[in-house]
Amino acid sequence: MDFSNPDKLALLSPFELKDALIQVASKSDRSMLNAGRGNPNFLATTPRHGFFQFGLFAMSEAERSYIYMDGVGGFPKPDGIEARFEIFTKARAGVEGIRFIEAAVSYVRDQLGLSAADFLYEMCVAILGCNYPVPDRMLNLSEKIVGQYIRREMIGKHPFVGNFDMYAVEGGTAAMTYIFNSLRENHILKAGDTIALGMPIFTPYIEIPHLNDYQLVELLVDAPSENNWQFTRKELDKLLDPKVKAFFLVNPSNPPSVRINDETLAHIAEIVKKRPDLIILTDDVYGTFADDFISLFAICPYNTILVYSFSKYFGATGWRMGVVATHEKNILDDKIAALPEARRKELDLRYNSITTEPRALKFIDRLVADSRTVALNHTAGLSTPVQAQMTLFSLYSLMDEPQEYKKSMKRIVLRRKEALYRALALPMPVDADSVHYYHLLDLETLATQMYSADFAKWMVKRLKPNEALFRLAEETGVILLPGRGFGTAHASGRVSLANLNEYDYANIGTAIRKLALEFHAQFEKNAGGEKGAKSAGGGKAAGAKAKAAKKAKK
Repeated sequence: MDFSNPDKLALLSPFELKDALIQVASKSDRSMLNAGRGNPNFLATTPRHGFFQFGLFAMSEAERSYIYMDGVGGFPKPDGIEARFEIFTKARAGVEGIRFIEAAVSYVRDQLGLSAADFLYEMCVAILGCNYPVPDRMLNLSEKIVGQYIRREMIGKHPFVGNFDMYAVEGGTAAMTYIFNSLRENHILKAGDTIALGMPIFTPYIEIPHLNDYQLVELLVDAPSENNWQFTRKELDKLLDPKVKAFFLVNPSNPPSVRINDETLAHIAEIVKKRPDLIILTDDVYGTFADDFISLFAICPYNTILVYSFSKYFGATGWRMGVVATHEKNILDDKIAALPEARRKELDLRYNSITTEPRALKFIDRLVADSRTVALNHTAGLSTPVQAQMTLFSLYSLMDEPQEYKKSMKRIVLRRKEALYRALALPMPVDADSVHYYHLLDLETLATQMYSADFAKWMVKRLKPNEALFRLAEETGVILLPGRGFGTAHASGRVSLANLNEYDYANIGTAIRKLALEFHAQFEKNAGGEKGAKSAGGGKAAGAKAKAAKKAKK
């Protein structure tokens, strides 16, 4: 890729531009501080210990068969599995992870009311990866357990009637890909339809609708920084237009990391009452960094598709694990049922190889089939070891009633933000709705706070797209992503508070302040030159006037 043309680089996605910034930064002798990507450098250890200990138990179960053959095992047997598990754990008492899996089995049996034997058997088969995912959408008990986690973290104490279905997917990435595809394949969205995007937003939500696959029209619904990154009523009222088929948003937002407040949630609910045909997709991956988070899925379950990923909260981006959830009674199924007969017959043909009643197939099950081009539906589903780890993550959180892990996660990212602002020598913005996973550094705001509004306007006016980010990379080794790539209105840099240590963020703050100092020195030099020119011009004009007056007297 050619990184030499700044105008062409301005067209790149922020995540591709990052490579150019890294290339520039790597030419320097300074160490590089890449605060561009959101991959956390922290992770949950207890459920991972549990996974590996459970794996050893699963291996002992497999090795009970084919003992006469070296290196060969068989499927676990459910009969007597609870007793064998107890023997296994007692023999390893005190080993890291054993206490956790003992507690997990107890919680499943005593608190969730599920069969301990069935859970042990499902987990063993899942961890061994010795069978296809059955059911393909999500393993039976895994769906129930992860569903309890989602209910607590996304719905909380909010009144919620009915149940919801889930599809275990390869992280938020797969969720987005599958949802866009199935909405199109089932004629819920078609080329030329208008969808609203809650801005700022994770960049792919901006880019995917433009592809030839979809050709959707985007309507931007802005949550401005001036309103503490909350949607204004005026902006949200754009959703009242019946031409808007769907509203996609990230909550808490990416990159401001601010959750939608109660007042705004209530206004969206009022809009949905007036627009009962509106589809909502809420991507709530950062919701678990907030206390008492309430998703739009809880507020408007009939209209809403929920996307959640375990990647950030548990430090599990490499596991590729997430879920898509829809209420058992949802707008998507009703929209498919209301399609013209010709369209329904077309869909009958699409899905008749996997069911004798294609019209009874739920949207979420169509999502599973479409993810494997329908014909491969029999081998669909998320890798079973991944589902096992997802289940253990969920149990870890559910059993942590004091929510000590959540407190630790919140403390880590907040302290990094505080370190950044201490080095900037500026007061840290306070927002009760911020979860601090990312932060947007608005260049004009920073320049105004450090020096003056005049300087800030001068600087922003002269900066080419991403020039400050490239200078920062070249001169200091600091990598930030451009805020405008996420749909922000102002020149800004997205700093991830997840992937470096506290002292690194202090160094980033120092580097930004140093760059601002250089710009300000240039501003003062230019301002001095302009004043001198004005003064010289004024002197010449005054001299000419005096000469003319003297000549007139003569």
